[in-house]
Amino acid sequence: MRPIPDDERGSILPLTIGYAVLALAIVLVSVNAISLFVAQKRVDALADASALAASDGFEIIAEESGAAIVLDHGKAAALAEDIVAVSPVDAHLVELTTTDGSTARAIVSIVWHPFLVSAFLPGEVMLTGTATSRASLAG
Repeated sequence: MRPIPDDERGSILPLTIGYAVLALAIVLVSVNAISLFVAQKRVDALADASALAASDGFEIIAEESGAAIVLDHGKAAALAEDIVAVSPVDAHLVELTTTDGSTARAIVSIVWHPFLVSAFLPGEVMLTGTATSRASLAG
């Protein structure tokens, strides 16, 4: 084995530190990307649950041709707000629309924060989920 010249000592240390910093940045971005994905799925599920609850806020109306249903906007909005209020995340109902009397459309939003804020990631991201549910009479 030949001896290492004096000018080559410690030359691997900056390379090792650089790779360690790069690996740490990749892990940080990956963990936060997974957290963002899970948060988006959570807000989508909350919007689904809100729209489904809102579609239960209907009234049955008797007509000459048979029974029909009409969504009561106030009742539907209250039911959707109840679902958002009991959710484990800090979410709010942006909008609830009842367009044709049997369809409820809910828009829910949350603010996502990364685990550690760095130069690679934004400080916060607004996530929005939209869902539609329709009430109908079966049979």
